[in-house]
Amino acid sequence: MKTSTLSIQEKVGQFFFPAVFINDTEENIQATEKLIKKYHIGGLTFFHSRASAATNYEAKKKVEFHDDSYLRLKELVARYQKCAKIPLLISIDAEWGLAMRVEKTPQYPYALTLGAMPDSQKQWVYEVGKQIGLDLKSAGINYNLAPLADINNNPNNPVIGYRSFGEDKQKVADFALEYLRGMSEVGVLGCLKHFPGHGNTNVDSHLGLPVLEETLEELLENELYPFIKGIENDVDSIMIGHLAVPALNNGKNTSATLSKAIIKDLLRKELGYDGLVISDALNMRSVSDLYAEKGHLEWEAFQAGNDVLCFAENIPEGIQAILQKGTEDRIKESFNRIWKCKEKAGLFTENKTEIPNLNFEKAHEINTQIARYSLTTIFDKVHFTDLQKNTVGTLSIYKSAENEFVTHINSEFKTTNFEIATTTDFEFKELKSNLETLDYVVIVLFVPKAKPLHNFEVEDGMFELLSELLQTKKCLLYVFGNPYVLPLIPNLSHAKRVIQVYQDFSEFQKNAAMHFLGHYECEGNLPVKIEYQ
Repeated sequence: MKTSTLSIQEKVGQFFFPAVFINDTEENIQATEKLIKKYHIGGLTFFHSRASAATNYEAKKKVEFHDDSYLRLKELVARYQKCAKIPLLISIDAEWGLAMRVEKTPQYPYALTLGAMPDSQKQWVYEVGKQIGLDLKSAGINYNLAPLADINNNPNNPVIGYRSFGEDKQKVADFALEYLRGMSEVGVLGCLKHFPGHGNTNVDSHLGLPVLEETLEELLENELYPFIKGIENDVDSIMIGHLAVPALNNGKNTSATLSKAIIKDLLRKELGYDGLVISDALNMRSVSDLYAEKGHLEWEAFQAGNDVLCFAENIPEGIQAILQKGTEDRIKESFNRIWKCKEKAGLFTENKTEIPNLNFEKAHEINTQIARYSLTTIFDKVHFTDLQKNTVGTLSIYKSAENEFVTHINSEFKTTNFEIATTTDFEFKELKSNLETLDYVVIVLFVPKAKPLHNFEVEDGMFELLSELLQTKKCLLYVFGNPYVLPLIPNLSHAKRVIQVYQDFSEFQKNAAMHFLGHYECEGNLPVKIEYQ
């Protein structure tokens, strides 16, 4: 396709990537088709449903799950591409696989779990990127808005945390590049986010504006390091975060997404990046509430230096604003960057390669290896031979006692098993009485949520129970979940053993059981600093 045949309006339309939803109504789908045909938008960003979009979660809308979401996604991608004059870049957030947005698809571990592996095992990060890329291609998706290059050095970060590779800048950079290399190998575009670094924040930018107080020198030393490494390795795109950095913006609390000083001066001129720049979702409260006039936000984001306006909600007005105020050279710059990415994604070449299928078997193989190399000893004062001489019981918290960890242990070693799903109306007296006869108690904590909101949804009563058990019994604790839960557990240092398992996947449960039975040593390291009581 020749770009010389496109009108200026068609070129400006390429800057817009509205959100679309797998479980949308036919009416919504037809409205998207009209947008594609009339305004020649450049791409789409897929989400599961309107209820699950991040800015809706405070409304508590019910998310409905469907077994056919993956097939519906494939059909919608094909349908939208069919009505596009210019092939669309189809994007999605698939940080830990399609499963981040689509049920019944392969799920890979969170970035924080990957970050627990030693550097010598980073080939598994490459494999994760490669397999996620193949899964996306199977659905017709050619652009993954991942991975994060954010260095998570704030335990109270409400939105990054487990999505970051950790707090070591070198590891974050190395692992992000491995992930990108894997995707690139199979022809899927990647994206480093959220520039200039969303790790040291304690506000969720879906709802408010986080402020980074660091100086440029401090940012260059830490937060910007993974982005600089990405630029040196020709990263396809960089997403700008909705966060303010007054030191880079003449003291103003302007979101980086709307800041020329941050995008044009720092990213383009000082760091020398000439690749695609994509805004974070423009429906997020930290920017969407700023301008009442439709199209004003889209113009400000474009003028600040963004090439792609993600989750743009006012497309006709946004196009008009850019046509009226944008220079020909500036429009040409952004259009050329988008076109270059479309060429790299193979959108203008006839696709003769075989379309891959979802590969659950490969996901299992990769997850088994990651489970092995990420398993982390916090401390351990007991040997399996000690356990063999004594009576041992398990207490599974927030999962049935028939979970795979306990079942696998019991295939070789007999334990008495208990469970507690909630502290509400629970008979603690009976449980404590039963545990009294045991020499050791293996506490199997399945942390309910990955985000720190409301203490990961671990009840206060559960923390009280853990505190009492740790002080009165010889306890071994296996934590399936976010390691940032560890400082919240009172008297953790009283335990005889604490093992961080990260995920509750089948592969991780079985691997942790093998460790308990003395077959494996832990090879992982905590990717973030933890201080516990």
